[in-house]
Amino acid sequence: MEERTSPQYRAKHPRTIIAGPYGHPFHPILVTIPIGTWVASIVFDIIGFAAEDPKPYVVAARVLILIGIVGAVAAALVGFLDYRQIAQGTAARRTATTHMALNLGVTALFIVNVIVRWSADDDDVSIIGFVLSLVGLAALGLSGWLGGKLAYHYGVRVADESTQAEGFR
Repeated sequence: MEERTSPQYRAKHPRTIIAGPYGHPFHPILVTIPIGTWVASIVFDIIGFAAEDPKPYVVAARVLILIGIVGAVAAALVGFLDYRQIAQGTAARRTATTHMALNLGVTALFIVNVIVRWSADDDDVSIIGFVLSLVGLAALGLSGWLGGKLAYHYGVRVADESTQAEGFR
């Protein structure tokens, strides 16, 4: 087990219960909201391109993007609590900073996306909105890979090995 004052110990433990209890961070749970809704919005766009009446799919995609933005803000707030636990000047902190910057950029892109869609006609899928969604999802995939690196390579907010060993006794 790491010493309580070590950077690894601090990065594994929550700053506050709002970030989730030890070994069960809330950030990975909350990120499923924007990921799921933004992927679903693309599916609705594709269906809207093929549908005789695209309006319900256009409206649904817009609402899904809006829900994703709300979920992204919640995930960002909780993720920032985890970020603050990572020691400055470390590879983990640099990775987390890039992860956070990408996610904030993606969220800003989807805010622009929903504005573009809300100002467009409901009778057709917004080509610009669709392209923004594809670009946003690609950047989100890269950011998710970095988030996985934080958890699985650097062990940020992952229980220490002595706690993990309990599952194998």
